[in-house]
Amino acid sequence: MNREEFNAFCSKLPATSHVVQWGGSDVWKVGGKVFAIAGWEDDPDFTRVTFKVSDLAFDILKDQPGLRPAPYLAPRGAKWIQHFETPGLDEDALCDYLKESHRLISLNLTKKLQKELGLNQED
Repeated sequence: MNREEFNAFCSKLPATSHVVQWGGSDVWKVGGKVFAIAGWEDDPDFTRVTFKVSDLAFDILKDQPGLRPAPYLAPRGAKWIQHFETPGLDEDALCDYLKESHRLISLNLTKKLQKELGLNQED
C-alpha cells in the first residue's frame, strides 16, 4: 500500500480528519485522536504505516517479519504496531488492522462525542 492508497482508504472511514505533521507524515484522526500514521520512511517505494492494536494483536504482531512495536509509541506502553518493511502484512490485512485501529480509538472517545460523530451507535 503506498501513501496515496493509504490516504484514500483512511479517508473513507467514518468521522476522520487528516493532517500532515511530524516531519511530513500523513496522520489520520477520529474525534481528534490519532488512529493511523504513514511516513518516516527512507524508501520511496515502501510506506511505513503505524496503527493501534489490541493487546492480543500486539503480542501476535510485534515479532512478525516486517512488523515491530511502533517507535515513539510502543516504548511508552501504547499498543501500536509499525508495518515497516516487507513482507509485513498483505494489503487486505493492513486495511483490516486500520479499520480496527479506527474502532479502538473511537471507543475511547466520550459517549457524547461518539454520538455526535455517529460512531459505535447500537440500533
